[in-house]
Amino acid sequence: MEIINTLGRRKTSVARVYMKPGKGEIIVNKRDYKTFFPVATLQAKVQQSFAVTETTGQYDVVINVNGGGINGQAEAIRLGIARALVKADAELKPLLKGKGLMTRDPRMVERKKPGQPGARKKFQFSKR
Repeated sequence: MEIINTLGRRKTSVARVYMKPGKGEIIVNKRDYKTFFPVATLQAKVQQSFAVTETTGQYDVVINVNGGGINGQAEAIRLGIARALVKADAELKPLLKGKGLMTRDPRMVERKKPGQPGARKKFQFSKR
């Protein structure tokens, strides 16, 4: 019974995923994922990889996640679980790839520019 170790990232969130065969427990930062993500949509994101591959309840997953906000963390976990499932069974890759779960989302926050209040926003222009 080997533990599969993968990494998922999204924005500034990093999720380290440790998956082994079991009865479907998902622990995030030493808490159940339902208490860590109280919102149903985020719980669905965490479960999405299992739902697509119909492997719900077959693996126990322990996840350490840090950085970013809850949405980025949920999506980082989703990518980490998808990668772990492919490591466990390579035949699941086309299913996950078809749903876009194998792709690292490259979108990051644009940096703030000097002489402006934000990345794109400008201070109010005054002609006189």
